[in-house]
Amino acid sequence: MAEKTPELVAVIMAGGAGTRFWPLSTEARPKQFLRLFGERSLLQQSYDRLTGLVPPERVLVATGAHYTGLVREQLPQVPSQNVIGEPCRRDTAAAVALAALLCRSRWGDPVMCVLTADHLIAPDNEFRRELLSAASAASTGSRLYTFGIPPAYPATCYGYLERGEMLAEEDGIRHYDLVRFKEKPDRATAESYLAAGRYLWNSGMFVWRVGAILDELARQLPEHLKRLEPAVALWDSPQREAALAAAFEGLKATSIDFGVMEGAAQAALVTAGFEWNDVGGWLALAEYLEQDSQGNAHRGGLESLDSADNLVFCEDSSESVALLGVRDLIVVRAGKRTLVLPKARAEEIKALVKRL
Repeated sequence: MAEKTPELVAVIMAGGAGTRFWPLSTEARPKQFLRLFGERSLLQQSYDRLTGLVPPERVLVATGAHYTGLVREQLPQVPSQNVIGEPCRRDTAAAVALAALLCRSRWGDPVMCVLTADHLIAPDNEFRRELLSAASAASTGSRLYTFGIPPAYPATCYGYLERGEMLAEEDGIRHYDLVRFKEKPDRATAESYLAAGRYLWNSGMFVWRVGAILDELARQLPEHLKRLEPAVALWDSPQREAALAAAFEGLKATSIDFGVMEGAAQAALVTAGFEWNDVGGWLALAEYLEQDSQGNAHRGGLESLDSADNLVFCEDSSESVALLGVRDLIVVRAGKRTLVLPKARAEEIKALVKRL
C-alpha cells in the first residue's frame, strides 16, 4: 500500500452546534469539543486518527467563526490559517466547496478526505487502512467515494446508501458502485432496507480528488464556486473575512449529499469494517461507560440502592451521585447544571433547551 499512497489533504468538519448533550454541551461548546470518552475531545480524536497519514500543515478544519478559538486551543498543531471560520451556516456543500478551492490554491489536485469531528470510530488502524484504500482508488479517476456503515438495526435517524456491483476488493476491503442515496426512512422502510442486505448507513465521510469534486460542484452547484472563489483569492489578505461573509450571505444552504452526491456522475463506497457511532445523545454513551452489577452506566462516583439501568455522567469525574429506588433515568452533572429525565424522553432534550 505504501508505494501507491497518494498525497492527502484532510478536511475535518467541525461546525455542528447540537444540544443533545446538554447540560455538558452548549451552543458555546458543542459536542465535538467535549471529552466524552477519555481525556481527548471528539475533535481531537478525529485529528489523532490521521496520525502518520496527513501532516498537520495539510489538515483543514471547517467550523463556525465563533468556534475558531476552540479549534486552535484543542488542535495547536494545525496552522492557524488552516482553521476555516464560516461566518454563517450554509450546510456542508458550502464548507466542502470552500475547502476544495483552498486545497486547489495551495496544493493543486491532491486527494481530499472529508471527515467528521463528532463521531466515535475504532479501531484507528482499521480506519486508516480503509481510508488509504479509498484514497488510492479515488486518486486515479473521477469517482467520489464515501463510507457505508453496515446497519446494526433498522435506524430511522440515518440516511442510507444503496450498494451496487462490487468494483474491487483489496485485502478484505470491498469497493462498490454507489447506486443512490436514500433519505432518512420511516420504520417500515428501514426494516425493508435491513432485510434487502444492500443498504448501508451514510457515514457522512468522503474521499475524492480535489479536481473531481470541483468538477461536480461546477456542474451541479456553480453558484457556490462563483461566490466563494473571490474569498479564496483574498485568503491571505485583511479583506478575507469581509469577502467570506459576503460570499456566504448569498449562498443557498444545501448538504453535500443532496447538492452533489445524489447527482454525481461517478460515485462509489467502501463498506466500513471499523466500528462507527455518531454519538447522537446521552443514550449512546452507555456501552462505553463503566457499569455496575445492576446495569447502571456511569462516569464519576456512583452509589446506588435498588436502582437499575440508569445512566449517570459527571463532567468532573471526582463528583459522586447517589441513586435510591429509581431505574431507567439519565442523570447528568455539568458545572452548575444538573439534568434528570427518563431515558424514554431523551429525544425531548432539544425542546427543553429551547425553553430554557
